[in-house]
Amino acid sequence: MSFQEIKGVRIWGDPDEGAVNQAITCSKTGNAVQTLLMADHHKGYCQPIGGVVVYDGQISPSGVGYDIACGNKAVRTNVQASDIKSNLKYYMDEIAQQISFGIGRVNKNRVDHALFDDPAWSVYKAIGSQEHDKLKKLAQKQLGTIGSGNHFVDLFEETDTGCLWVAVHFGSRGFGHKTASGFINLAAGREFFGKAPGEKMDQPPMLLNMEDEIGQMYFEAMKLAGKYAYAGRDYVVDQVLSILGIEQDFEVHNHHNYTWVEEHHGKTYNVVRKGATPSAPGQLGFIGGSMADISVIVKGKDTQENKDAYYSTVHGAGRIMSRTQAAGKMNWKTRKRSGGQITEKEMYKAIRKYGVELRGAGTDESPFVYRKLQDVLDAHSDTIEVLHTLKPIGVCMAGANEFDPYKD
Repeated sequence: MSFQEIKGVRIWGDPDEGAVNQAITCSKTGNAVQTLLMADHHKGYCQPIGGVVVYDGQISPSGVGYDIACGNKAVRTNVQASDIKSNLKYYMDEIAQQISFGIGRVNKNRVDHALFDDPAWSVYKAIGSQEHDKLKKLAQKQLGTIGSGNHFVDLFEETDTGCLWVAVHFGSRGFGHKTASGFINLAAGREFFGKAPGEKMDQPPMLLNMEDEIGQMYFEAMKLAGKYAYAGRDYVVDQVLSILGIEQDFEVHNHHNYTWVEEHHGKTYNVVRKGATPSAPGQLGFIGGSMADISVIVKGKDTQENKDAYYSTVHGAGRIMSRTQAAGKMNWKTRKRSGGQITEKEMYKAIRKYGVELRGAGTDESPFVYRKLQDVLDAHSDTIEVLHTLKPIGVCMAGANEFDPYKD
């Protein structure tokens, strides 16, 4: 058994005190059946990132978080990484120029998608025509954009075969964020687009009963945001393949901020995973490391420990340093930071040593702020099998000093 228990919370890896305390609060709130922390856990808003809470008949908008269905898509291409390395700088320039990165960005090219004709949009009409029209317009503008924070477009070389892989990491953008904040507002008796009155990270999770109308409405809205996130990742991967002039021959597509309705121990539960990847036996997932570390394709094992984990595993390496600690405090008048522990010189030295062509990113996303991915994978060796190990050769993210409003 690779996990320990602290006050009923199952914990993989080294316990982070702040995240453990949040998990204990979650375990004591509502109809929580089991609370778990994956080895990449750290503090989040209400529910820890890398945290899993299993509920009986309830759902948690704060547990799912503000970036609904944030996830990864990784595709293996039909060429070797060596085939593009001589033109890697050019390709990374094109990716940075043609794909929209950053907060609040809209796509340069309007993307038409069948999703916008989905009857599920009616859930917002039930709230109000203003909410429906505003959210749908925002979603249409931002489909296929990346955002900031730890969201990326990466090119990888598979360590065993030399195959070139393309991977992206992002979620439902402003549409998902406003959906989450809107339902949290409604549950608290505020207007959908109202402003939350200074809510704290360590407060108990916001819970909705699935049998209530608002619980059902949130569940339907969450599923629509999930479809939107998948459509966005599909679009961006297709863009990158077009830039490279190549095709894919295999893909893995998964998400990690969501509520899954699953059967465990003979009963149906709502499993809220925030920054945790589903890992049912045979299920594939992409788990990303830092910009100067490996990423992997994994498969869930059919083991007792995986059952004990409610078929959950890590979603990444996990932060060990906050953005402010790493990059310093931002003065938004001067657009300069001060007091950061990581310098750009240190960051660029690390990525050059690892052989990465970097576009964008600030020191708050440098390799020094994350655990080593292998360490968290080792903590889950009885629950997942690593199928493919990928080494980054090109990383593209939003530029330094981008404001990141997401709490998760």
